[in-house]
Amino acid sequence: MIEKKVIGAWTEELASKAPVPGGGGASALGGAMGAALGQMVANLTIGKKRYKDVEEEIQLRLSGLEKLQKEFLVLADKDAEVFAPLSKAYGLPADTREQKEEKERIMEERLLAASLVPLEVMEKAMEVLDILEYLAEKGSRMAISDVGVGVQFARAALTGAVMNVYINTKSMKNRERAEELNAKANGLIEAGTRQADEIYEKVQRGLVS
Repeated sequence: MIEKKVIGAWTEELASKAPVPGGGGASALGGAMGAALGQMVANLTIGKKRYKDVEEEIQLRLSGLEKLQKEFLVLADKDAEVFAPLSKAYGLPADTREQKEEKERIMEERLLAASLVPLEVMEKAMEVLDILEYLAEKGSRMAISDVGVGVQFARAALTGAVMNVYINTKSMKNRERAEELNAKANGLIEAGTRQADEIYEKVQRGLVS
């Protein structure tokens, strides 16, 4: 389980020839990093007299980020879990018509499962961006740069996870379902990268002005 591993050991596995972890898990881990940085900003804001008026709202955002961080780590493991049966499905026999039909059925099921996990990573990344946007406005000015870094991690989670959606939907026989998933991913990537860029640029302007 990723949450029980030292990061060095996990990244060594990531660098190896092993099929998992891969880009999907790394994207989820990026989301967890973005959520963790948001928590740091929230924790540095809570308890300060200057931010007393927003403390209750910051506490709510902190709880949301704690939940999201845990969910990202679960998704990193889940990404590896759905890849294994998909990888095995590619090796199923397809010599007879019955075998071919059965292989196609199994492949569709497993390609769908492998597409839904990165879509969930993207949705969670959007939630992180919403909270980071609030923290960019109301969080401690001493930690505003960390909001910017967190935004970039959440953005990477989005742009990384969408690759895993596309690579799986590309192999689907059910093109209607594949296009539905792609359309959802396209909407998330368009809105998410725009929001991330806007927050990041605002933070950057505040730091250099």
